[in-house]
This record gives sequence, structure tokens and C-alpha cells, in this order.
Amino acid sequence: MRVGIDLLEITRLEEALARRPGLEERIFTEGERAYAARHARPAQHLAARFCVKEAVAKALRLEAWNHHDIEIVGEGAQIGVALRGALADRDVDVEISLTHSRDTAGAVALVVPR
Repeated sequence: MRVGIDLLEITRLEEALARRPGLEERIFTEGERAYAARHARPAQHLAARFCVKEAVAKALRLEAWNHHDIEIVGEGAQIGVALRGALADRDVDVEISLTHSRDTAGAVALVVPR
């Protein structure tokens, strides 16, 4: 079993997305972007999902990886992670918890071998 955690100031992500066209598409899948777009402040939800991706990568001890290979799927009590691409063959279960306030987003990931 491995654990990963990540924390992010939401304004840092908002500023990075404003400065770098295309960054949102490089980091987040279409489904993740669509989910966030349904909310008043999409960056809060994108920041929490970014933290999940980073927490999962830390728990898997990844050094180089594609952000689209860790996709946050579902919402509410049904939220989870789908490992795609180069990570799809990992024989693990991933449990996550994510949160955000007005200023900060965070996530914890637990990776358990099957």
C-alpha cells in the first residue's frame, strides 16, 4: 500500500491557465474539463483534480507520466480514478479523497496492489 498527497493554491492554477493557452487541455481530460465548466469557479474543481493526479503519481512513484493517464471520473460519492494509457496495466486499486476551499485544493490517494 502506498499513499500520496498534494496541495495547491487555486489562484496559482488560475494564473497558469491564463498565461499558458492550451495548458488546460494538456493537463485535464475532456470529461474533467466538462465537469469543472459546470461550476461557478471551474479552477476550484480543476485544482482538486490536479491534486488527485499528483497524489496518485506520488503514490505510484512515477517520475515521468502523462496527466491524461490519470483521469478523475464520476463525482460525489461515486468519484474515482481511471488509469489509462501507459498506466492502464497497473494491477492496483486507487482510492482518493479530494477537497477544496476558496483558496486551496488538496487530495490524498491510496494505491493498493490487487
